[in-house]
Amino acid sequence: MTGILVFKLVLVLLLLFIVFNLGRALFILVKGESSVPMSQYLGRRMLFSVLVIVLLLLALGLGIISPNPRPY
Repeated sequence: MTGILVFKLVLVLLLLFIVFNLGRALFILVKGESSVPMSQYLGRRMLFSVLVIVLLLLALGLGIISPNPRPY
């Protein structure tokens, strides 16, 4: 596999994990009682969101990915 494909796969997996944690927090919010606090899942979601942003900025800085050209 090429480096770009692995990078994109990692990003997609991180985004799916973010959505999963958000869904778990929603389930705990609706259900009402749980042994695990909802803030644990929301905090984990925030951590992985920051990780995705840092990885994207790092990849942009290193030239692994390139932004779209301006539309005009």
